[in-house]
Amino acid sequence: MAIDQLDGRIIVLLAREPRTGVLEMSRRLGVARGTVQARLDRLQSNGVIRGFGPQVDPAALGYPVTAFATLEIRQGQGPDVREHLASVPEVLELHTTTGSGDMLCRLVARSNADLQRVIDRVVGFDGIVRAATAIVMENPVPLRIIPLVEQAALREPPQGGRGTPD
Repeated sequence: MAIDQLDGRIIVLLAREPRTGVLEMSRRLGVARGTVQARLDRLQSNGVIRGFGPQVDPAALGYPVTAFATLEIRQGQGPDVREHLASVPEVLELHTTTGSGDMLCRLVARSNADLQRVIDRVVGFDGIVRAATAIVMENPVPLRIIPLVEQAALREPPQGGRGTPD
């Protein structure tokens, strides 16, 4: 879905200040409350905005160690491995990938010693053949969306697409 500059401004405002209400957003953006609400509804229904939940820092919960594990799995075991990994609370994300591994998961642990326990639990499943783990030393560019939203909002809409504000 293409977004325009107003969509981008709405998303950026929400990303920077997630507790801002629709009325306040309309005031700050200089558009009608109904326009902001309609845009938010459309952005949600099209899957651009996936949620409004809090961003939680695992380190603040007592999980300061982050690692990435590349997993090789037995052919035909994908669904079972996914189910297994979903049952491990310290597995924060799972991606299927191309390349040397089949899956990449982001793990957290309470310490380096605890990371061994987490890895043992992850790989202690018959469908996982091999794992390679890398411990995160620093996160100089944390997950960010605003630069991408700003870039997408500046693109010209496709021909026949919507390019006029509501």
